[in-house]
Amino acid sequence: MEESVRPSSTVSEPPPHIDLQAIPAARGAEPAGVESASAKSHPASWERRYRAWVVASDIVAAFVVIGVSAFVIDRVAPQDMHAIGTALAVLCALPVCRAWSPRVLGEGPEEYRTLGRGLVVAAVLVALGGLLFRALDVQPWVFIVVPVIALFAFPQRYLLRQVLHRQRRRGLCLLPVMAAGSPETVADLIARTKSEAHVGWRVEAVCTLTGHGADRDSGEIDGVPVVGRLEELSRHVRRGGYRVVAVTGDQYWNPKRLQRLAWDLEGTTADLVVAPVLMDIAGPRLNVSGVLGMPLLRVTAPRFTGGRRLVKEALDRCGAAFLLTLFSPVLLTIALAVKLGDRGPVIYRQRRVGKDGESFTMLKFRTMVPDADKIRRNLEGDNEGAGPLFKMKRDPRVTRVGGLLRRYSLDELPQLFNVLSGRMSLVGPRPPLPEETRQYAPDARRRLLVKPGLTGLWQVSGRSDLTWAESIRLDLRYVEDWSLALDLVILWKTFRAVVAGQGAY
Repeated sequence: MEESVRPSSTVSEPPPHIDLQAIPAARGAEPAGVESASAKSHPASWERRYRAWVVASDIVAAFVVIGVSAFVIDRVAPQDMHAIGTALAVLCALPVCRAWSPRVLGEGPEEYRTLGRGLVVAAVLVALGGLLFRALDVQPWVFIVVPVIALFAFPQRYLLRQVLHRQRRRGLCLLPVMAAGSPETVADLIARTKSEAHVGWRVEAVCTLTGHGADRDSGEIDGVPVVGRLEELSRHVRRGGYRVVAVTGDQYWNPKRLQRLAWDLEGTTADLVVAPVLMDIAGPRLNVSGVLGMPLLRVTAPRFTGGRRLVKEALDRCGAAFLLTLFSPVLLTIALAVKLGDRGPVIYRQRRVGKDGESFTMLKFRTMVPDADKIRRNLEGDNEGAGPLFKMKRDPRVTRVGGLLRRYSLDELPQLFNVLSGRMSLVGPRPPLPEETRQYAPDARRRLLVKPGLTGLWQVSGRSDLTWAESIRLDLRYVEDWSLALDLVILWKTFRAVVAGQGAY
């Protein structure tokens, strides 16, 4: 079949001439006379500019903080070697810890982890330098200056990432992807890249086992053209200049063919990404290790006890106490508004199911008329909720004050008392109703292995706009891949979602 060349996009550049003789024949060199387009896969101008902005912002933040500290701490005295040493430590640690690597910039929490790791290494280097040169007055630079650099660097990274995500939602700054696998798994990948454009992938071509879509008459999958068969994959990648080759599940793939593909893609800068069979397990539970000369994907069991859980428990209790103190004027104001609205009760108490299936009483500010549960029977035909959930975008039972509280999730604030008592967590799966759990499939019951949360992945991914299946999938993903870093990301995204009033009704 005639080979298709990927159409030009905003992330590609005109390719320079490629010397095909430099690529060994064993690595899939193409016949003489066939021009390779692999140079298109070199970083586009937007990637170079974005990395330059990141590097410059980190350096400026570090040098400004260090310069001010030199005046405040050392008064520009001979001890200014502290400032020079700290600057050198930061400039060495960040690139060594891959904090400026193009592969992590704009890519999930890994970018923040590498930045944090780099600053920790910089602090250690400053401390070791102080011990080596017997400069015992280096403590302020270790425990004050480097953390202050972090206070500036992390928000700058976040702001730059928001600019990048905004561009990606507009269809710009995307990496061209070649997907290779069965039509079903490729379709799933395409759907995910479209729904999560901030990741920066755009599937522009597909290779399948037969060279067709779901049926022989189909030349595309979800609007993406099928350009060839799996055995021709490396040839299409070289000609099309794709930046990512995403291999999804198909019976065609075996260790030898994947190894051959990796060899064939050498000489290009295309990243080979192999989606594991366990599609919804990621993060800290997946590790690649070599056993008997074979690379093995090790999947560790989810841990629901241990030191990290104790830290989470302490953070939950302390965080709830702090937030209750901080928002106490807001709580009193809301309680007064609810009471004056219709003279009904301020707090709505509802039985929910918590960890290990134990029920508890969840607290919320009342947002509906006092006899809302009785009226619901007459509204079952207008239910817009997913699965066993009952939801209505224009629920007539919601009071005027309740509508405002629901829009900004202020009615959830009394749940901080549930967190303080240990029945809930700040972050976790959505607390289900008893009638919901009675309809759970066996896999859905896994969400009861941890405490329900005041917020969670469901809160930052659409809230009431989610389907039942999506809600369960997100909750299970949280249970399987929980980490303290994930909790912090969810808390920050919750603040943004609540302020914007996204998906709340």
